[in-house]
Amino acid sequence: MTIRVVVYGVGPIGQLIARVAFDRGFDVVGAIDIDPQKVGKDLGEIIGLGKTLGIRVESDADKVLRDAKPDIVLHSTGSFFDRVYPQIMKAIRVDADVISTCETLAWPWYRYPDLAELIDNYARNHDVTVLGAGVNPGFVFDALPAVLSVVLTKLDKITVIRSLDASKRRYSFQKKIGLGMTPSQFTDALGRGEITAHVGFAESVLLLANIIGLRLDRVEEGQEALIAERNYETQYFKIEPGQVKGVVGHGSGFINGKEVVRVELRACVGCEDFEEVRLEGEPSITWRSTGTPGDPATAAVIVNLIPRVLNARSGLITLKDLINYSYTG
Repeated sequence: MTIRVVVYGVGPIGQLIARVAFDRGFDVVGAIDIDPQKVGKDLGEIIGLGKTLGIRVESDADKVLRDAKPDIVLHSTGSFFDRVYPQIMKAIRVDADVISTCETLAWPWYRYPDLAELIDNYARNHDVTVLGAGVNPGFVFDALPAVLSVVLTKLDKITVIRSLDASKRRYSFQKKIGLGMTPSQFTDALGRGEITAHVGFAESVLLLANIIGLRLDRVEEGQEALIAERNYETQYFKIEPGQVKGVVGHGSGFINGKEVVRVELRACVGCEDFEEVRLEGEPSITWRSTGTPGDPATAAVIVNLIPRVLNARSGLITLKDLINYSYTG
């Protein structure tokens, strides 16, 4: 059966999603974006296929969705559910399933319980499925350690560390972690929402805990700037001593005052690329990688989940509904 796909958001991640979907043989039938530099252009040109697809990027989402009649919408426009939920509602309205890279949609009941209930009811009424996923939240901090935990007979604590070299990432990523700012500029910009650094620590903690059946009492999260001790330079930023060279953040989950889940992200210029999962219990094990490239991995996760989402129950779901292979708390 041919699966009809609309790509909602044709920024850096959306372009990768569109390219992977096209290469994998899905029928990409529409593209939506509000960027005037992209509107009116052929999608094939924007994603670098070297040929036209006869699909023009359009800003009128309602028109694209109505005319294209997609089976599924691959959504990638923002990190905060309260800002993007009207876009998701448009997709539901035309009876399309949705997979979104929106970080806070990975476990929306933490920040947006009322919106989560609204989307869930609306999706059920239209017999469609909505899922938030990606590489982080959606893989490194949650799905991966959950699956690794299946080899334990007793689990005491999970710690996940992700370290990445920010100089290898796109401009928008380097900007959102505050490269080149002073420490006070970083703090102020983060507080005002002008930069976000990483979004989704708490969502990952709660998603992981729910997959493996841990009943957390509370969740904490936080992040702070890493300060340069010498000069650094990336393709986009020059960083002097005393300025921000990256960010370190964490999310923690507690039971009876004890930290049982901890996820940490260190993203800075010159940081080593790796991921490490430490599982303390019986037996205790440590798993380590050489790093997962965030942007192509996110696109891969979104496209690889298409068949699973099309066959999932209706409503707002999470990766907990798709992962049945983990330690059981």
